Amino acid sequence: MIAWLSGKIARIGEDHLILDVSGVGYLVFASRATLSNLPKVGETYSLDIETQVKEDSITLFGFGNSGEKDWFNLITKVQGVGAKVGLAILGVLPPSELGRALASGDKAAITRAPGVGPKLAQRMISELKDK
Repeated sequence: MIAWLSGKIARIGEDHLILDVSGVGYLVFASRATLSNLPKVGETYSLDIETQVKEDSITLFGFGNSGEKDWFNLITKVQGVGAKVGLAILGVLPPSELGRALASGDKAAITRAPGVGPKLAQRMISELKDK
């Protein structure tokens, strides 16, 4: 499993970046928050990586810090929150705000993320409130 990558940023897309690590370009999906904090193309950067292996693919998700990665792993355990929705949530709510929203039961804050409706927000609150 890949847990961490460091290399030069080759490209930045809408929902991903390509990180050149010793001549190998890794496609890494990331939240809007992480992508907006990247340095310029050509500069060196390090990312915490969550590797998901499925029958037909290996997908890398990158995070600017381990706290964001931990939240990603926690929220994607909720039924209905896949990797893309998890990144969308972290793109609009930094970990500290997400924690407050879950603890206080603030569905409106969570539903700001694309793909998250009131029912899913309530499920997240119910399952994660005490975590």
